[in-house]
Amino acid sequence: MNMMIRWPALGDLRAPARRRIPHIAWEYLDSGVGAEESLARDRAALSAITLTPRFLGGAPAPDISTALFGKDRKLPIGVGPIGMSSLIWPGSELMLARAARDAGGIYCLSTAAGESIEAVGDAAPGSWFQLYTPNDADMRRDLIARARTAKFEALVVTIDVPVASRRERQRRAGVAMQPKIGPAMIADFLMHPAWLAATLRRGRPSFENLSRYASAEELSQLSAFVNARLSQSVTPDLLAEIRRDWDGPLLVKGVLSPDEALVALAAGVDGIVVSNHGGRQLDPAPAAIDMLPRVAEAVAGRAAILMDSGLRSGADIARALALGADAVLLGRPFLWACAAGGDAGARHAFTILQDDLRNVMHQLGCARPSDLPSRLTERPMA
Repeated sequence: MNMMIRWPALGDLRAPARRRIPHIAWEYLDSGVGAEESLARDRAALSAITLTPRFLGGAPAPDISTALFGKDRKLPIGVGPIGMSSLIWPGSELMLARAARDAGGIYCLSTAAGESIEAVGDAAPGSWFQLYTPNDADMRRDLIARARTAKFEALVVTIDVPVASRRERQRRAGVAMQPKIGPAMIADFLMHPAWLAATLRRGRPSFENLSRYASAEELSQLSAFVNARLSQSVTPDLLAEIRRDWDGPLLVKGVLSPDEALVALAAGVDGIVVSNHGGRQLDPAPAAIDMLPRVAEAVAGRAAILMDSGLRSGADIARALALGADAVLLGRPFLWACAAGGDAGARHAFTILQDDLRNVMHQLGCARPSDLPSRLTERPMA
C-alpha cells in the first residue's frame, strides 16, 4: 500500500477500483439514472464555480475544523449513506466507519447496508444513521431505537426516493437485490480474485439491518419485501413523528428546494442535506451545488446545512463551503478508496481530502471555512 501515498487526488483511485470490482458491483456504484444527465450536470456545475485567491494577507495555516450540533469536529467531511456498499467492497462499512472515527469526520450508515447498526455502533460510536422510512411504524421505531442504543449521534431521513428509479446501466448489468447468477457473472467474479476472496470470507452481502423483520419466506423474495416495506413517501406529519421518536440531531436528506427546507424546519429538523441523490433518482433534477446557496439562504442559520452529489476533491469541498454548507458528504469516492486499498484506502481517502482542502484554502488565503464565501468569483450575467 505504500504506492498509495503517490496518488495525488481521490479521483485517481477510480481506475484501480474499477479493475478490482466485478462488473455488476461497478455498475451499481458508478451508474446514474436514465441518460445520466444529472451526473454530468453535478460535475459541470461544480467545475463552473471559481474562487479568487488573495495573497497579500500572508499565508495562514488553515483550520478546517467545524462545529455541528454543538460538537467540534476536525473535518467538515463525511461518508454519505451508501446502500449495499458491502457488495461493492466487502466490509467497506466498517472500514469507512473506523476511518471517519479516527480522522474526526462523519460516517453515515444506510438502512440498506450490509453491516448492522449494532456492529457499526460498536466500531464507531457517534456515527450517523440514515433512515429509509418503513411503512410499518413498529419497524420504524425499532430501527430508531436500535440506532439510539448503539450510540448513533444523528438520524438522517432520506426523502428523495419515493419510488425506485430507472437506472438503465444497472438494468443492463443485471443489478438486483437478488441477481441471477449465471456463467457470465461467475466468470466475472473469478476475474476479480481479491473481491471474490473477501466476499467468500464475509459471506454473501445481505441487508443486515432489515433481515430481522422478514420471515424466511420473505427473505427468499427479498426484493419484494424491501419494495413493500420501504416504499413510504415522507410527509411533514411523518417527519414530525420521527422527530418525537428521536431525541438527537435530526436531518433530512434530499432537499433541492428552499420551500421544502422550510417545511422540514417546521417539522423540527436540525439539519438539511442538499442532494440530488448523486444523480441516481431524477435525471432532470438540478445540480445540488446550484441549489445549495438558495437553500442556505432560506434556512438562514436555523439548521445545519450539508451537501452531497458530485463532490470529488478538496476544491469541490471548498466550493460547497463557500456557498453555504457547514459540511459535506461524499459517496462514490470513498468506495473507490475501499476497493483500491481496503482499510488503508479508506483512511487514505480522508487524508487526501483534508490535505487537499487545506491546500486550496492556503492558496486562497483563507484561515478558516468562514473565509471561503469572500473568495467566490462573481460570475458574469448570462
